[in-house]
Amino acid sequence: MEHMKNMTGRPKIAIVDSNTLSAMGLKGILQNLIPIMTVDIYGSFSELQANEPDSYVHYFAAMSIVIEHLPFFTERRMKTIVLSLSLDSSSQLKGFHSLSVNVPESQLVRSILALEQRAHAHGRNMPELPKALQTRVLTDREIEVLSLIVQGFINKEIAEKLNIGLATVITHRKNIMEKLGMKSVSALTIYAVMHGYVDINKI
Repeated sequence: MEHMKNMTGRPKIAIVDSNTLSAMGLKGILQNLIPIMTVDIYGSFSELQANEPDSYVHYFAAMSIVIEHLPFFTERRMKTIVLSLSLDSSSQLKGFHSLSVNVPESQLVRSILALEQRAHAHGRNMPELPKALQTRVLTDREIEVLSLIVQGFINKEIAEKLNIGLATVITHRKNIMEKLGMKSVSALTIYAVMHGYVDINKI
């Protein structure tokens, strides 16, 4: 019964990786990216197997684990994302979506967003966001400031572009973070892309 509740309620993602720190970091990014998802971490394949593996809509699995249990993941190739330490695309597993985790946070966020937009048709195949997250909470000016922040502009450049004072930019920045309950530029980037405030190619 609990299994059915999860299938009809919040979709679930499994991270299967023996590197706990890496898995926890990825979990934080994914929960920012898709707040409607439940994200579970498993340190081994046997842990995943013991917890209804087919109840998950995606597996983010370390390459070593995927290789070791290739028949399982090949059968579920469309919902498997292989976590790779290599930046070389020729060393990725053929036929699988791959994600290099050995990159700065901003680059990792961009890669996950690109994967999400390709796989889920700009969110159209994803379940609807809760009403609270759909509600527009930022003013037009705050959206402009947010867009420039996630494109990498510093406060002084934002002030010049929008023809406003530096103190005003700092106030807007503070208000944006308070309203959204976010403390990092990565979290703001995810929010801005998911709401269509900035094109993924500009970050």
